[in-house]
Amino acid sequence: MKIELKEIDDVSIMAVKGKLMGGPETISVHEQVKSLIEQGRKKVVIDLSHVAWMNSSGLGTMMGCLTSLKSAGGDLKLAGVTEKVKSLFMITKLITIFETYDTADEAAAAF
Repeated sequence: MKIELKEIDDVSIMAVKGKLMGGPETISVHEQVKSLIEQGRKKVVIDLSHVAWMNSSGLGTMMGCLTSLKSAGGDLKLAGVTEKVKSLFMITKLITIFETYDTADEAAAAF
């Protein structure tokens, strides 16, 4: 898995590539969000357009990221959620918790 980070004004965009299936790769996503919070960056978009699949560990990581940001007074938005991954969010009813956008730019503009 690969994480690319870019900044648009006061919004951090994390583009995640690969599968979110647990293990060190999935943990690194949450660690990156915690690092951004420590830097005072509390508006985060996670771009999932290149995530082919995630399991319950990946969902847990997304929940952990959202919880960490909300606790710090920030917020998380998801972008580019593929239909396959979106179906997982819908089955678990987590789609109602996350704000999702078609593109990272749209998500960043929504802050």
